[in-house]
Amino acid sequence: MSDRVELRQVSKVYEGVTVVETLDLSMKAGEFVVLLGPSGSGKTTLLNMIGGFAEPSAGQVLIDGMDVTDLPPAKRPTATVFQDYALFPHMSLANNVAFGLRMRQVPKADRLAKAAEMLKLVGLEGFGSRGVHQLSGGQRQRVALARAMAVEPKVLLLDEPLGALDLALRRQMQEELVRLQRRSGATFVHVTHDQEEAMSIADRIVVVNKGRIEDMGPPDRVYLRPASLFAAQFMGESNVIAGRVVECVGPDIKIETAFGAVVIAGDGTPGAAVHIALRPEQLMLTPVADSVGLGHGTVAEMSFQGTHCRCHCRIGNLDLILRAPVSAGLTPGRDVALYAARSDLVLLQR
Repeated sequence: MSDRVELRQVSKVYEGVTVVETLDLSMKAGEFVVLLGPSGSGKTTLLNMIGGFAEPSAGQVLIDGMDVTDLPPAKRPTATVFQDYALFPHMSLANNVAFGLRMRQVPKADRLAKAAEMLKLVGLEGFGSRGVHQLSGGQRQRVALARAMAVEPKVLLLDEPLGALDLALRRQMQEELVRLQRRSGATFVHVTHDQEEAMSIADRIVVVNKGRIEDMGPPDRVYLRPASLFAAQFMGESNVIAGRVVECVGPDIKIETAFGAVVIAGDGTPGAAVHIALRPEQLMLTPVADSVGLGHGTVAEMSFQGTHCRCHCRIGNLDLILRAPVSAGLTPGRDVALYAARSDLVLLQR
């Protein structure tokens, strides 16, 4: 796939405050990219610079190799879906969907036919004559998507469009977004602070923090092998254990931690402070081949989560989160021994 969107040495400064540090980012044609980060991380500013709603303080924005840095939103091959949907309450759904085509002076019959096609695409066939007030939140979101897709954008920008929906509807719409993206072949750039949402829809996740890219890659890699301490802690729950490099042993390093010395893959400088990350579901109650013992401790707190029990286990000064099978029968106060596969231990040096 070729690059559809490129940000080259882009930065953004508002009133002397740097919101986006100088960075490079490219997105492939037909790729579903999620910009993930906390409020104020700069992810929406990145989206707005792609869409033309914010001008970079430095750098270039290119779409299909064309420099669009100075072009207004209407002149770019992009469309944007906002969290509030911004539908026109005095218009029928068909006219809402056809609005962008009307602005492009597409003949009425053609734009209404396209609107009907788009409504069918999002599962609202036959709804064209209805008013916005007759729709549920999920249906309004679909209309906003249909309106954006009607102009056949090369890049669809989605600014937390599912944030106002309840959990069940949000999950349903996540699946529909993925199906729509696959059918359209457009590049989708989706902003969210919801880690589970990001992992369920993205081809690639870009973790953003304080205007910088902390990590970037397929969801499974970013989750299981995070590249930074921030990415490990922001992408779901993670047990982060401080350590110090003792020595380098070939392709491995020996690290001293609160649960003893451990040898894992990686490189480092003796004496350097590092962290080891381990997901709660990777902790084990029984050892396996090439596992590391983390010590004996006590279940301090426990909550039933349906598919598992979420436990806080105290081992010395460590407070580790464990996702234990319900069948394990753990209860607060019970003594446990915890283990982890050596290959699951992730070395974090930044």
